[in-house]
Amino acid sequence: MKKLNIFAVIVALLFSLSATAEAQITEKPEYGKFAITGATIHTVTNGTIEGGVILIDGNDIAFVGQNIKITDEYTRIDATGKHVYPGIIDGWTGLGLVEISAVPVTVDVAEIGQFNPHMYAFTAFNPHSASVPVTRVSGVTTVLSRPSSGSISGKAAVMDLWGYSPDSMAVKKSGALIMNLPSKGGGSWDTRSEEEIQEQYENQIKEINDFLNKARFYDQMMKAYEADPSGKTKPDFDPRMEAMREVLTGDVPVVISVNDEEEILDAIEWTKGQQDMSFVFAGVREGWRVAEEIAEAGIPVLTTTLYTPSRDYDSYQRPYENPGLMAAAGVKVAIVSNDTENSRNTPFEAGYAAAYGMGTDEAIKAITINPAEIFGVADKLGSIEEGKQANLFISDGDPLEPMTNIEQVFIKGFKIPMQSRHIQLYDEFLNRDAVNR
Repeated sequence: MKKLNIFAVIVALLFSLSATAEAQITEKPEYGKFAITGATIHTVTNGTIEGGVILIDGNDIAFVGQNIKITDEYTRIDATGKHVYPGIIDGWTGLGLVEISAVPVTVDVAEIGQFNPHMYAFTAFNPHSASVPVTRVSGVTTVLSRPSSGSISGKAAVMDLWGYSPDSMAVKKSGALIMNLPSKGGGSWDTRSEEEIQEQYENQIKEINDFLNKARFYDQMMKAYEADPSGKTKPDFDPRMEAMREVLTGDVPVVISVNDEEEILDAIEWTKGQQDMSFVFAGVREGWRVAEEIAEAGIPVLTTTLYTPSRDYDSYQRPYENPGLMAAAGVKVAIVSNDTENSRNTPFEAGYAAAYGMGTDEAIKAITINPAEIFGVADKLGSIEEGKQANLFISDGDPLEPMTNIEQVFIKGFKIPMQSRHIQLYDEFLNRDAVNR
């Protein structure tokens, strides 16, 4: 029976892999020079341009504005009555690292051990995942694909959703360090006393602090050697410590998952002792309770809207209001999916926030320029500006509305085929009759 079960699993995996491969057989993208004309252009950073023109030359946006002569070398795309937005950025997902959540061999988000700063999600990213085209045809052109395990999970990567290899898709291989601080919270199942909970919390925090102090000492030794290597023995190379160097200087932000009020306040207090490091909070479901404290600490957040309130007496609207309340307090907010299969729903997460107080303009920023700034790629992504990478899409309306159709997507200047496994299945079963019936 055991052998039969193993055989069945292998067959199922082979079938799923062949189905995935088949799902990627699409038409090829177009590349070159394009002129999008007549559209309402939502630049995000420089207002809205009615009846505008966008010129795409190779990877980049060459012009954004009005009244420009378009030469014959450009392929014209008439977008009269349509809208153009910068590509949506989902700043918290397992896309590319998870294919089928229920099948462990297709899940590659975790490493053994508590401290793995030298592990890069970029190296495990699957560019041929069936979820990639499903996501990008919905207007999501870029994601932060992140690992999850231990106290320090590894480095998340900022990835564009077009390419044949991780190298060709990477915007920033080292986008963020993912960290999980301990929590004092328990549940009805937790039989520990308050003293025991506090003691375990302090021990776990000490382990993290000790690791960081070791990394700082390593960095000091390496800097001293690099400044004057003559007559000195080079310190032994340590891949974990080496990976921490760009984190200790603040060049790579540290993303910490926190949700309830106490966790957030504890995390804020802990970050105050970490000089020169840059922090981002993810989750932050009760951020609205301590929004002023988060703003005062200057910590941006990655949050969602589709979850159940953590306290029975909270209004059902709080998850939808949370991003807007934090933004109103001065917190930089990026709205994310916190999902893999449903990374495509990032704009609808933002739609709830827009409807519950955040407003459309701020909600659009929360899925475009804000995550781009948080992860240090705003020079390339997040808005429609001359000189930036041509990541954008054409729609027939507001992308935060579920009834809006995304009609065309560009990623790195490539005019992406509007095909995905979902679309193929829809077309297949829409008309199930024989061709000659």
